[in-house]
Formats: sequence, C-alpha cells, structure tokens
Amino acid sequence: MAVGNNTQRSYSIIPCFIFVELVIMAGTVLLAYYFECTDTFQVHIQGFFCQDGDLMKPYPGTEEESFITPLVLYCVLAATPTAIIFIGEVSMYFIKSTRESLIAQEKTILTGECCYLNPLLRRIVRFIGVFAFGLFATDIFVNAGQVVTGHLTPYFLTVCKPNYTSTDCRAHHQFVNNGNICTGDLEVIEKARRSFPSKHAALSVYSALYATGMCVVHNFKGTPESTSKPKPEDPRGVPLMAFPRIESPLETLSAQNHSASMTEVT
Repeated sequence: MAVGNNTQRSYSIIPCFIFVELVIMAGTVLLAYYFECTDTFQVHIQGFFCQDGDLMKPYPGTEEESFITPLVLYCVLAATPTAIIFIGEVSMYFIKSTRESLIAQEKTILTGECCYLNPLLRRIVRFIGVFAFGLFATDIFVNAGQVVTGHLTPYFLTVCKPNYTSTDCRAHHQFVNNGNICTGDLEVIEKARRSFPSKHAALSVYSALYATGMCVVHNFKGTPESTSKPKPEDPRGVPLMAFPRIESPLETLSAQNHSASMTEVT
C-alpha cells in the first residue's frame, strides 16, 4: 500500500524475513555444519591399487600448515565480496540520490506502523544475505560431491600407509576395496578421500562471480526511460497492399454508354 511518493507500506516483509528467510538460512548453515564438523555423512570408500604410482605423491602436510590456512581463505572469501557490496551500494546510492530515477526505482518501506527501511539498507541486506546463502549452499554441494564420490588425492597411499604384506596388497594387480588395510592416521586418510570437487576452488569462483557478475555489473545497468512512442494506426483502415488502379476497356465503354444515354434523355 502506497503512503507517499517515496514511501510504501508493507505488513509482510518482517514476518517473511523472520519465519521464511531466516529459517531457510539457519537450515543451510546447520547442514553445512554437519558436513564440515561431524561424521554424520560417511565418505564413500573408493578402491585403489597398492602399487599405484599416481597415488604415491609426497604428503604436503595439513591445511593448517599451508601458506594460506583455511581460516584466512574463508575470511577473505567472505569479507571481500561483502566489502565490495557495501562500498558499491553506498557509492551508487549517493550518485543516484541526486537523480529522479532513485525515487522511481527505490522506495522507503514502512513496515507496519513504526519501522522504516531505507533503500540503501534494504539493498545491502538483500545482496549480502543472498551472498551468504549462496556461499553456504555452495559449501554443501561441494561436501556432498566429495562424500558421494570419495575421489582419492594424489598422496593417498602416502598417508594411507597400506599393509603391503597383507593378502590384498601382495598380488601385484590386486584392486583393494577395503579401508581397513590402511595403517595411517584415520582423520588424515578421510580428508585424503575428499579431493573432488575442490572446495577452495568452488568457493573462490562463487565469490568472484557473485561480486563481479551479480553486484558490480548490476549497478551499471541503464535506467529505463519512458520514451513517447507514436500511436499506431488503426489496421482496419489501412489496406494490406496498395496497387495503382487501371481502368479496364469494359468500364470505359460502360461509362461512355451511360453518358450518351443521359444526353439523349436531356
């Protein structure tokens, strides 16, 4: 319901945000937590050959020992698009505030009888909320893919440390489909079974595409302008095709006879 030229009243935006959007967001975060921090979803045990040279690459160490730790990576992935969204929206808001198009495009929302939502705040919350939901959803899909496929890393046999004296490994071309043959650290072995799809790559690509494709480019779209269009002609009064009219000899003769008869009567 409209209240003024630049104000609209809405009684559904707050209940929809609390009972629908927040519930969906909480469920997404909870599911991502179960994938990341619990063993609720067991990784698929994929078989291997004990003498497979492609799985004997050196172990690079834990993720915490890498040059960019997961905590730093996730903070950068979350903070960079958020900063881009905030700076971009604030800049575009002040640029558009001097134009009449702001009044036509963005309106202050009056929620009920007391609360006001400024267009700037509403856009920032909307963009950041969608970004956060997509980030957690991407994490869920990546974890689900890793759990289902159980794709082995190139250093799997290095951390697995299979018992080469066992019956399964003594045969040169024996395909081992038994996870109990490994003698290494179980936690490291489980992570070595989750190499595809790459979580770091998926989250990085999502963050970059969302910040350059969804937010930055969106602000550079042209504003629709009302142009006066010529009034279309009535199709009923316009012939489909127009040809020059040629008088036939019969019509000429008929007209001459009619003229002569009128002269005689006169």
